[in-house]
Amino acid sequence: MSSEAALIAAAKKGSATAFTDLVRTYREGLLRFLLTRAASYADAEDALQDTLINAFRYLHSYDPRWRFSTWLYRIAINNVSSLRPADTLELGDLSDESSDPLQHCIAASDRENLWQCARRRLSDDVYTAMWLRYVEDMSVNDISTVLDRSVSWTKVNLLRGRKTLDAELNKDATDDKSKAYG
Repeated sequence: MSSEAALIAAAKKGSATAFTDLVRTYREGLLRFLLTRAASYADAEDALQDTLINAFRYLHSYDPRWRFSTWLYRIAINNVSSLRPADTLELGDLSDESSDPLQHCIAASDRENLWQCARRRLSDDVYTAMWLRYVEDMSVNDISTVLDRSVSWTKVNLLRGRKTLDAELNKDATDDKSKAYG
């Protein structure tokens, strides 16, 4: 039995400590995800708290045939769906990716620009699919479960999302070059 399975079993028996240990792994990722869907940091934190409360409350309904993370993200999507989508991305520093502050700022700026572009250009479901795939590293099958869509829909829309972003980013690069030479 994996440690996650053991924590789930203990949490199902009512252990708040086991549940806390279980969701600790997913908390930062869920918050990052919710920040892209919420109007403010406070709204994302509220949705995260609601997600964790609902997960604890309904843990008895969790089916171990599915990944726990998939079940948790599905709850998060349900909780944030009533919130207004974020107009801007507020990706705070949730991890220590680099010891070089300049490189960290450049990388954070590039990520922010990409996800801001994605937020403007893609539908909510396609944006969510892209986020789950490329930030949370979920499989296509898990994404289709989280979004309650078919695997085919997920694959097609991930491809369309990539093409849309590629065209948008290449347009920006072409515009920058023409300004530099013009």
